[in-house]
Amino acid sequence: MSKVAVFSAGSWGTAFSMILADAGNDVTVWARREEVCESINGKHENSDYMPGIELPHSISATTDPERALAGAEIVVLTVPSQSLRENLTTWAPFIPREAVMVSLMKGVELGTVKRMSEVIAEVTGAGSERIGVVSGPNLAREIARREPAASVVACEDEEVAKRLQSLCHSKAFRPYTSVDVVGCELGGAYKNVVGLGVGMAIGLGFGDNTTASVITRGLAETARLGEKLGANPLTMMGLAGLGDLVATCSSPLSRNRTFGEKLGQGMTTEEIYASTNQVAEGAKSCASILDLARRNGVDAPLAEAVTEVVAGRLTVGGMMDGFIARDIKPERY
Repeated sequence: MSKVAVFSAGSWGTAFSMILADAGNDVTVWARREEVCESINGKHENSDYMPGIELPHSISATTDPERALAGAEIVVLTVPSQSLRENLTTWAPFIPREAVMVSLMKGVELGTVKRMSEVIAEVTGAGSERIGVVSGPNLAREIARREPAASVVACEDEEVAKRLQSLCHSKAFRPYTSVDVVGCELGGAYKNVVGLGVGMAIGLGFGDNTTASVITRGLAETARLGEKLGANPLTMMGLAGLGDLVATCSSPLSRNRTFGEKLGQGMTTEEIYASTNQVAEGAKSCASILDLARRNGVDAPLAEAVTEVVAGRLTVGGMMDGFIARDIKPERY
């Protein structure tokens, strides 16, 4: 049994806590609100984010980050990507010196265009051997129902990746290892942007031909940027690339697809934010992903169009018309 601290108690943090507990670990969840802790500790249920799902008794919760981190061997970070730096700066003094930090976040930081592992390294001073990521087709509600799923656990140190793999291998969750941290993080972040685009097409009433085209061209963008940043091309064909992309774009449980659908149906970004307490990472990170692509000289028409729609500078219909009107070229241009 290992001592694991999970920050925070949202849908994915709660679901991954269940994976860790099912694998035999002692899990402490940090939550921002006391009522969430009371629900987890008293009813063994996260009533706000996972109502109706019974949590293992080896999961406890606290609002005190120092208490959550005391003796932790593994620290799992699941906060929204754009708030990581601020939160981690507060938590860093309490993180044990040898603890491995694991990012479940799928975004790129605005302004710095840093991946989440890079933000963790910068804030904490940790070496690459203490930083891992988990990425794959992992819709939180299905994970919480213990439906069979697989994912990728990546760390530049392969032995650390194997250690993390063993800590989250449960009866319903099968992790694979990788040393391609860049590819896993980029695949996870970019698929949210593609999911928004697919959702917009669905919101307009378009069918499978349109959505399949958006998915495929989105994957091409992801692969172009991944190649430029040194990712392994095969990562984009695996669970952290194509697998995550398929789940996000095909499931009504996907926050990003749902966000895109609402945009396609005529809601504004502000109206969608006001209607939910869930975070669609793509809506927050699309601008930073586009910035990352531009800084590296990579053509990213889907990321550009999605960013314009989210910002309210382009209509969804205009985006779709623009894709068809683009200059024609070979597929592998």
